[in-house]
Amino acid sequence: MIKVTSQHIILSAFINPVSEKHQTVNNHQLTQHKLDLLQPLRQWLDNLDIQNQKLAKLIAKHIPAQCPFERDIMLFGRKIGHIPPMCKLNPLYDQLVGLRFRALCYLVDQCGEDIQSYC
Repeated sequence: MIKVTSQHIILSAFINPVSEKHQTVNNHQLTQHKLDLLQPLRQWLDNLDIQNQKLAKLIAKHIPAQCPFERDIMLFGRKIGHIPPMCKLNPLYDQLVGLRFRALCYLVDQCGEDIQSYC
């Protein structure tokens, strides 16, 4: 114990505040109670198999290759601001990008199409 300006500081509270075993139990309890309402939709999108050329074209056309909201704000030829990509805030972003990739792969591998127009 160290005495500093009439206040006592106990070093053991700073050195080892929580044991690792207790922390692991708390993390496990937190993950058990977490409810993910979008998980069935995520699984459905991940398991969706592209077997139709029209569907593949529709998916590749409507899911953008890059975030359409990201912008640089220019004034008199100088960049004064930047709007960050907001697509990453979408909870289904990874599944939609994967679906678009599978659609493009189907168009190239199975249909032999040139996908330059979708990029």
